[in-house]
Amino acid sequence: MEWDDLRLCACFVIVLVILALKFRLRKSTRGLQELPRLPSLPFIGSLLSLRSAHPPHVLFKKLQEKYGQTYSLMMGSHKVVIVNQYSHAKEVLLKKGKIFAGRPRTVTTDVLTRDGKDIAFGDYSATWKFHRKLVHGALHMFGQGSTTIEKIICTQAQSLCSIMSEKAATETSVDVSPDLTRVVTNVICSLCFNSTYPIGDPEFEAILLYSQGIVDTVAKDSLVDIFPWLKVFPNADLRLLKQCVSTRDKLLLKKYEEHKAQYCDNLQRDLIDALLRAKHSAENNNTAGMSSEALGLSDDHILMTVGDIFGAGVETTITVLRWAIIYLIYHPEVQKRIQEEMDSKLGRERTPLLSDRGSLPYLEATIREVLRIRPVSPLLIPHVALQDTSLGNFQVRKGTRVIVNLWSLHYDEKEWKHPELFDPGRFLNSDGTGVTNPSSSYMPFGAGVRVCLGEALAKMELFIFLSWILQRFTFSTPPGQPPPLLEGKFGVVLQPAKYKVTVTPRSS
Repeated sequence: MEWDDLRLCACFVIVLVILALKFRLRKSTRGLQELPRLPSLPFIGSLLSLRSAHPPHVLFKKLQEKYGQTYSLMMGSHKVVIVNQYSHAKEVLLKKGKIFAGRPRTVTTDVLTRDGKDIAFGDYSATWKFHRKLVHGALHMFGQGSTTIEKIICTQAQSLCSIMSEKAATETSVDVSPDLTRVVTNVICSLCFNSTYPIGDPEFEAILLYSQGIVDTVAKDSLVDIFPWLKVFPNADLRLLKQCVSTRDKLLLKKYEEHKAQYCDNLQRDLIDALLRAKHSAENNNTAGMSSEALGLSDDHILMTVGDIFGAGVETTITVLRWAIIYLIYHPEVQKRIQEEMDSKLGRERTPLLSDRGSLPYLEATIREVLRIRPVSPLLIPHVALQDTSLGNFQVRKGTRVIVNLWSLHYDEKEWKHPELFDPGRFLNSDGTGVTNPSSSYMPFGAGVRVCLGEALAKMELFIFLSWILQRFTFSTPPGQPPPLLEGKFGVVLQPAKYKVTVTPRSS
């Protein structure tokens, strides 16, 4: 056979293979429907349909009435699927968690994470999986369970109670946010840096400023994230974000260089020491000869991991504590029942411990209800489909962004009885002696491979801080002032508006 004939046969085989693959793809997607879609215009996509006085999570829930529980829209050139129901959310997060494990690259998150070198916003890859495994190992090495972490949180809870006692003696209305922020931040500083900050410390004040700046500017689907070319024009939010990230990175780098200079295999004071040990261990056991960068162990990765711990462990916890106090003010009967439960199980003298969680089911149920009715992140960080797939009977193409609307899941009337009402009892068993989960649609920290890195830490902090302060104080609206607002400020977390409370010490 001539050489030209052989080449012709080879081309013929290749064409047959391609046709077979296309046929298999068509067969696999046969019968799937296109998602309902909001009206879309060239270049701007569905932006005109998204103009609303409602924040995005509320608007997306309302749009279900017209487009169904799961629908799509265009954000500029990007196709986005909005998931408002549990069955499809379960597919995205759990059943097909790895298929939907991608993350979109945006201008603001790239600035925040040095082009995706963190865990929360980093794209799904072998490096990302190794990186997350490393962090879990480092947290375990540092924490050795939760005993060490519990001691750190209890120390800050004691500090919080002392400050509240002083303010209760001299002030009729107190803004509790700065004190909550300081103690929660000090927990993370203890974990990461083995150091804490006193009131008024300049470095601590810098942390507060950059943290708030990041919350106000990142991952909000701003125009620069939808149309990246806009970054060449003056942008106040982007400029603020870069300033805040620069301040954060200078602090993190300073702490990191100190730890590298003092590193010793037998010394493990905090999370950075644990990460450095894990890095050295991985490099020493690296039989494939891969670089630290390839392993996901570069200095940038470690710095961004510590930045993630700050983001996951500070803003989430502070926000939930502030919402919890608001709902306790609106529902004094709930506050009283928690206090009576603690009085009967612990008394007034012994301070609560993590081991008491099983003995205080009503407090645990209240924390869960706060996380349901005011989810910290009502729109989970967007996922990206890494291959052609489906959601129920709907077709989803590779590269499609998927947003799980946690707000809709937590307010679904098919899953929750009177979801607009604050009712901790919905999380109690029939006789009120234990905590239960009445709906699988409850997932305040997400689920699956992309579950929030700070979930376990946040739950520990919420229990200890709330139990300590409610054992000692009662919160109420200051005389002559309106109660705090229940509408939140949308961002990477759903923050309540500023408010003040009356803090009344409980009698012995």
